[in-house]
Amino acid sequence: MTDPVEKIAAAVLYEGYVLWPYRRSAQKNQKRWTFGGVYPRAFSETAQTNDPWLMQTQCLVVGEKAAVEVKLRFLHVVERKVAAIRGVGEELTEAERLEFVDELRVGGERYLAWEEAAEREVVVSGLGLADLKTPTRAAISIPAGVEEEPLAGDGGVVVGALVRSWHSLEGVVEVEAEPVCEGLFTLTVKITNTAPWDGQDRDETLRQTFVSTHTILRVEDGEFVSLMDPPEEMKRLAEECENKKTWPVLAGEEGDRHTILSSPIILYDYPKIAPESPGDLFDGGEIDQLLTLSILSLTDEEKEEARATDPRAREILDRSESLSEEDLMSLHGAIRGFQTLRGGGQIDPFEVEGLERPAPISVTVDGVEIRSGSRVRLWPRAGRDIFDIALSGKAAIVDKIEQDFEDRILLSVSVEDDPGREMVDMPVLGHRFFFSPEEVEPLEAQT
Repeated sequence: MTDPVEKIAAAVLYEGYVLWPYRRSAQKNQKRWTFGGVYPRAFSETAQTNDPWLMQTQCLVVGEKAAVEVKLRFLHVVERKVAAIRGVGEELTEAERLEFVDELRVGGERYLAWEEAAEREVVVSGLGLADLKTPTRAAISIPAGVEEEPLAGDGGVVVGALVRSWHSLEGVVEVEAEPVCEGLFTLTVKITNTAPWDGQDRDETLRQTFVSTHTILRVEDGEFVSLMDPPEEMKRLAEECENKKTWPVLAGEEGDRHTILSSPIILYDYPKIAPESPGDLFDGGEIDQLLTLSILSLTDEEKEEARATDPRAREILDRSESLSEEDLMSLHGAIRGFQTLRGGGQIDPFEVEGLERPAPISVTVDGVEIRSGSRVRLWPRAGRDIFDIALSGKAAIVDKIEQDFEDRILLSVSVEDDPGREMVDMPVLGHRFFFSPEEVEPLEAQT
């Protein structure tokens, strides 16, 4: 998948799909499908919950001859059952053949009963805005179904099966455009769930829900207007756009105004996937490096359960275990550039005068010259955080002298008895600390 919009849309689609530690038994994975749900209308109106039956995107489009394409994407909850096959080679009915169990081991692999999700997509295209004064409607209709995946043991004999089933889904995509003035339209896209509901509880109703719903809007012969940063003359109109349970932003290459991603996740205009990211983790608010290191710290038993929990969780574990040290270091963080607060674009921090703060080679503390390699004892002043307080009285090595933008001198130190001192030159947290010259005591005179 090379389209940057589709990459972002995929990340949004699976946000919260399964959370670290990616195991079925983890408490945080007991209640899933929390983002972008569009529920059966009868459930929403009678169940006394905040679960919506409608998602609405409203935005501004410039272009007298503009035409739009609306792509709706969501996840469809799939129940995955695990079955042992009885009477292999015998003539049995379907009910006699399958014995459903909570888990099954086949050929050294473990399989757990749980839930998965299938991607669904509805596309409505060729919609001229001038012709949309009367709403255009497209049906969402997905029939119920069942699939069986055989599980073969030693010798290729089928001894088990994964049985996946899903409920039918019904709904409507409604698209309407209202002219505001010559060449400017307010575009409205409504997504409603009309699936029948017979009083099931919320967990069961989720199987009739559009989960992680979002839309991708594309325009030809026209442009979208940013709702986050509209032109001054359109600011009032942008503020009047009513978006329900979704957040539309410009997407694609910076400056391109032909695509909008409208999702339940709040994003800025032109969101991007970090090029260093090796793949989805479904925890978009977390840091890839910390999650990856946490994954690698799981026990073998925990990893086995995660792999048995979900095929996508298995991919995460396999990918994390295949990363090289260089791959892990690249996840630590990066500066893309600095941006001025008003009226400016991206700037190169290495080409701007005044950003460099050359630090002195040495500083004098209590009449002793301190430089890189000096031994000191740490005495953090009152008010420092708990990590600094824990270092009080510790011997440390000065690794570098630095100067900040307020011309304050800071000593970058590593604790002398830290077994991870060799990692001080790597971009890894927890092995390098900063103290002012007033917070250290020289331990030996320098020659």
